[in-house]
Amino acid sequence: MRVPWWVAGTAAVARRPRLWPTALSQLLVLAGPGWWRRSPHLPRPEKAWLGFRMETAYGDPGSRPSPKELVAFLEWVRETRKP
Repeated sequence: MRVPWWVAGTAAVARRPRLWPTALSQLLVLAGPGWWRRSPHLPRPEKAWLGFRMETAYGDPGSRPSPKELVAFLEWVRETRKP
């Protein structure tokens, strides 16, 4: 059985405590507006936006980042936001 991409990504980030604040901030930044008003009340990107971003990044709206790519993105965000 294949593990969903977000489970593998969460596990990769969980092993890197220094990325936890960055991951949380990105989760909230990328969540659709008013996410707390809609079931399942989780901060997640809107499907159309996520599809667009995946198509521009990978050429397929159904693609998802690998855990390694997710960690690299969060490292990049962390480094570029240093004062």
